[in-house]
Amino acid sequence: MTIMLAEAAVERTAEVWARLQSVIDPELDESVTELGFVTGVDVDTGGHVRIDFRLPTYWCAANFAFLMADDMRIAVAALPWVTKVTVGLGEHMYADEINRGVAAGLSFQATFGDEASGELEEVRRTFMVKAFQRRQEALLTYLLDHGHEPTVLLQLSVVELAALPCDSAGHRLVERYLERRTVVRSSADEMAFVDHEGALLDAGEIHAYLRALRRIGVNAEFNSAMCRGLLATRYGAACTPQVEVKPVHFVRSISAVRSI
Repeated sequence: MTIMLAEAAVERTAEVWARLQSVIDPELDESVTELGFVTGVDVDTGGHVRIDFRLPTYWCAANFAFLMADDMRIAVAALPWVTKVTVGLGEHMYADEINRGVAAGLSFQATFGDEASGELEEVRRTFMVKAFQRRQEALLTYLLDHGHEPTVLLQLSVVELAALPCDSAGHRLVERYLERRTVVRSSADEMAFVDHEGALLDAGEIHAYLRALRRIGVNAEFNSAMCRGLLATRYGAACTPQVEVKPVHFVRSISAVRSI
């Protein structure tokens, strides 16, 4: 019986990690597990899951931290055997508030009250659109480099793009792009390639368009590298910051960038 319980715990823990892989840092468009944010998963026999995670700095934006914590809770709670999910953010200036709010199923606004600048949907959509643009640039660049003509590519429907013959790398780029395309257009009976406002692309302007998108990608890559470096430096040195003052720190508008 003990062996069976141990095997079940291992299987359930693996299921939790698999669900967490689908939770994305909203700005970096990378999994929280790949970024090294999740530090531990514990599953008890009653179906209670405990997830511990950390961020690169003590003052990472509160709304990003809350969004990731709540997304973890929602993703793992979808498993049929889960009875409770506890998400524990550690070593962050708003850890207590975020942990309490997520545990109670509160919204970001309800958790922070007058300190918050509204709910997270605008922030979430802003960075989902940026992720769409980065994924589109990567896919179009790949397809053009592999001999596809712009005029032909931009006439493909969503269904035709999904069925386009590609190697494994190409298939992965297609899958990732289509995951984010629904942010701007949801119909599968349309042209596959549109801009962030849902308008069709011009084949004659495609190279200028891709150059503009690459600037978005460069910023994201820089932030990703910086986050990884800060995380490694902070926890590699086993350094816990001693900060008493907690200034309000939220990403407030669609033009705002990550502050870490």
